[in-house]
Amino acid sequence: MQAIIVTGGKQYKVAEGDTLFIEKLDAEAGQTVTFDRVLAVLDGDQATFGAPTVAGASVEASVVKNGKGKKIRIFKYTPKKGYRKRQGHRQPYTKVQIGAIKA
Repeated sequence: MQAIIVTGGKQYKVAEGDTLFIEKLDAEAGQTVTFDRVLAVLDGDQATFGAPTVAGASVEASVVKNGKGKKIRIFKYTPKKGYRKRQGHRQPYTKVQIGAIKA
């Protein structure tokens, strides 16, 4: 059984047992989160699509850890003007493991 969920402004196709890196959630490691914005549920040959979400469907997941991604470097430069600006960014994420898909 698979489902398409929405979290953090992005859509993910998930199955039971999958591990995902999603946008940071306000949950500690070991807690359980429920995604109730389910766009579609795929079960073998049957598919249920919502308009916009499937009524009564939810996906349970457990939080594995919270962390930060690799650093990306932003460098702005204007030639002949002496303008140089260097900046770094590390995007926070939450690693979750998908448990049960309820449809």
